Amino acid sequence: MTEHNERKADRELTYAGYLALDELLALQRPRSDEHDELLFITIHQTYELWFKQILHEIRGAMTALTADEVWRASHRLSRVRHILKIAVAQVDILETLTPLEFAAFRNRLATSSGFESAQFRELEALLGIRNPRLADLLPDEAARQVVHATMQSPGLWDSVIRWLATRGHAVPSHLLNRDVADSYEGDAELQETLLTIYRAGGEAANLLEQLVDIDEGLQEWRYRHVKMVERTIGRKSGTGGSTGVEYLAASLRRSLFPDLWAIRDRM
Repeated sequence: MTEHNERKADRELTYAGYLALDELLALQRPRSDEHDELLFITIHQTYELWFKQILHEIRGAMTALTADEVWRASHRLSRVRHILKIAVAQVDILETLTPLEFAAFRNRLATSSGFESAQFRELEALLGIRNPRLADLLPDEAARQVVHATMQSPGLWDSVIRWLATRGHAVPSHLLNRDVADSYEGDAELQETLLTIYRAGGEAANLLEQLVDIDEGLQEWRYRHVKMVERTIGRKSGTGGSTGVEYLAASLRRSLFPDLWAIRDRM
């Protein structure tokens, strides 16, 4: 395309064209005539868009830390926390769906389930939850490969402690050289360093506290999700054969950054 044609195309660009609204608004395809199914689809598609944005922001924060642009990383992590607040608020809307309204179209979901959200599994992996079994349950082979690859790569916490090491903080070498595919349960030696950072204050302490914000924000979303599912289907199994509330409630016990919680009572 010539420069003239590019300028002409820019002038002709519309709001609907830029946002691909024709395609976007055609993606809500209820499988029943039930009034409330559109809400269910819209909410879950919106969640997937937010998951995409969170993945983008976290990877952007990791890139910024590699470039020692902590202010940029901090800004992007702050944005993640705000998105998580919106994710929690969306549960309020979903909870306007009564059990009877959901039951009216639930059988149309067949075996599909939010348990199969590849983007959420990828997000968990990026935040340090390394559980290959969950990735293996995804129905799409390409999605499984993406999640497994994320589990084999450094996560957000790895990027943070590597950045701390470049700033001269005493990060144990065994953590910098660990197999990032393994689950991380915390490290007592690192916790001493983190306490020193917190007591000194400054941008490193602020960055660590933003990780706590994200951890807490995701836990808040998980809790609201559990209660919403319990409110809507009780203790029934989830679609797709998951254990429903039982599985979701178990996920509440996971901390993304265990070191940052372990030091709380010593501050």
